[in-house]
Amino acid sequence: MRMFKPTILALSLAIIFPTQSSAVEIPTVFQVQGAGYGHGVGMSQIGARAKAMAGETATAILNYYYKDVVIAPLDDTKILRVNVGHLLTSAKIVTATQDAIIQIYNGDIGDAQDAIPLAVVPVKSSLNFSILGSTVVPSVVTGKKTTSIPRNRVFTIRWSGTRYLQGVDGVISLSHTTTTKKYRYGQMQVRAVKASTLGYRLEITNSVRLADEYLWGVSEVPSSWPEAALQAQAIASRSFAMSKAGIYRASCDCDLYGEISDQSFLGYAKETEKGWGHLWKAAVTNTAGMTLTQAGKPIAAYFSSSSGGQTETSGNAWGTQISYTQTIPDPSSLDPILNPRFFKWERTVSQAAVAAAFVLPDVVKLEIVMKNTSGTVATIKATSSTGVQKSLRGETFRSRTKIPSAYFDLVGVQNAVEPTPSPSP
Repeated sequence: MRMFKPTILALSLAIIFPTQSSAVEIPTVFQVQGAGYGHGVGMSQIGARAKAMAGETATAILNYYYKDVVIAPLDDTKILRVNVGHLLTSAKIVTATQDAIIQIYNGDIGDAQDAIPLAVVPVKSSLNFSILGSTVVPSVVTGKKTTSIPRNRVFTIRWSGTRYLQGVDGVISLSHTTTTKKYRYGQMQVRAVKASTLGYRLEITNSVRLADEYLWGVSEVPSSWPEAALQAQAIASRSFAMSKAGIYRASCDCDLYGEISDQSFLGYAKETEKGWGHLWKAAVTNTAGMTLTQAGKPIAAYFSSSSGGQTETSGNAWGTQISYTQTIPDPSSLDPILNPRFFKWERTVSQAAVAAAFVLPDVVKLEIVMKNTSGTVATIKATSSTGVQKSLRGETFRSRTKIPSAYFDLVGVQNAVEPTPSPSP
């Protein structure tokens, strides 16, 4: 009889305590609704546009969104390393200008003028790159002919008509993944960099002068917007770049990324945009050197597309309070005419995306625990089918699930939101 006791006990437990999978329904999706686009910290670009349309100056706009700052002229002629290709396995560079030439050099040669090129890329040819182990493998492709170049950890690429190489004004096209962008200025470096989980990948940077070569290519707002809004954006973008200049990041071989994680850098297409590009270029030129500062130093002038009606602080968004960020009214973000796509929005987020955000095997329940005075979600809590609970900042949840903003509510859920104090006058 003794040999049967474990079996009887196991059967009894199975009857009394059904398995989690049969006891708990795991939702396939979660419904979310909200307003605004982006983190909401600093200047609201939709708000800046509305203020410019109402006749406010760039200075007035910036002083509204950034607390206790001084707009002052600073030397912005420094060279930036802007990442224009991140975690790549291959890339291709071609000339987009007739008779312009491309040259490739061994190593990162900086400003050297006496370096000897490994190869000159003929017209109607491409310079291709791939990764092999910890090295970059370049080759020149002309028609059906491929000429290999000895591999190395890093290469420099120059093209004619720049301050690095005389000759016909050149424009190059850089293609990788599904993206092709044109670049007119500076030079490029292609480097093999070890990524934490992927092994070695290509990192491509464009070394450009901040004052013009970089800022002319920043594409954060439409060039058709009112002059004061463009100037406010130019000053904010200059300030942000100035705060990052010279702080080298080994992971991207750069000072800053050319994507929205820092600022969107479109390159030559921004200043040559038909009908409007010259207006953005003029906004940069007419605000030359003007920078948002505190204690004489440039600030990281954060900005985002729009808010949920009030701007956000860095402390609420990311956990570290920066003195010039604040919660202030931003009603234009809720205007359906000015902000037709994001004055309100709804999204369906998959079970997989939510579970991955919380690093849980599954999520059976989501709950907004607390909101900030700005209207963003302060804390959102998830419960798994096994009863494990984890919490995230609303901004972290937004970033991981790729919903438009942290100004959101859960649809069909009774949220236990704690009261929050009223904003300070």
